[in-house]
Amino acid sequence: MKITRTEVEKVANLARLNLSEEELSTMTGQLDTILSYVAKLDELDTRDVPTTTHAFSINNAFREDEVHESLPREDALANAPRENGEAFVVPRII
Repeated sequence: MKITRTEVEKVANLARLNLSEEELSTMTGQLDTILSYVAKLDELDTRDVPTTTHAFSINNAFREDEVHESLPREDALANAPRENGEAFVVPRII
């Protein structure tokens, strides 16, 4: 086993989860299966594999800035729950 019941209880406590005995047993088994599967990656020789941050290469995914006409004030305020004709009206927070 890669993970013990005590470790699962500790993690559940840190996550503020109240797990029943049955849930603890199930979670221990499931987490052990996941960790065993991930441990298989240690069997691979990855020395010559370059480090990546994305599954595929993206070069300059940003578009050029373009000036557009602003949304008219009336349209922007059209669906506001409360407005005063010039701005959104929100509760005062102190």
